[in-house]
Amino acid sequence: MSVFDEKYRVVGIEGNRLLLRGIHSGAVLTILNSAPENPLSHEDYPIGKLIALSDPAGAPRN
Repeated sequence: MSVFDEKYRVVGIEGNRLLLRGIHSGAVLTILNSAPENPLSHEDYPIGKLIALSDPAGAPRN
């Protein structure tokens, strides 16, 4: 199973890191914020929010 096939729940925010846990696998992922000028917030990512990751390589090109 790919990380893009799993759904995740937000389990925390630590500074510029978003912590997610896989619904099926239980795997914990740490996502680093690549845009520090736009900080992560609990309003945008409340604990328990369900998230699906998308593969940027599959996005249409210009």
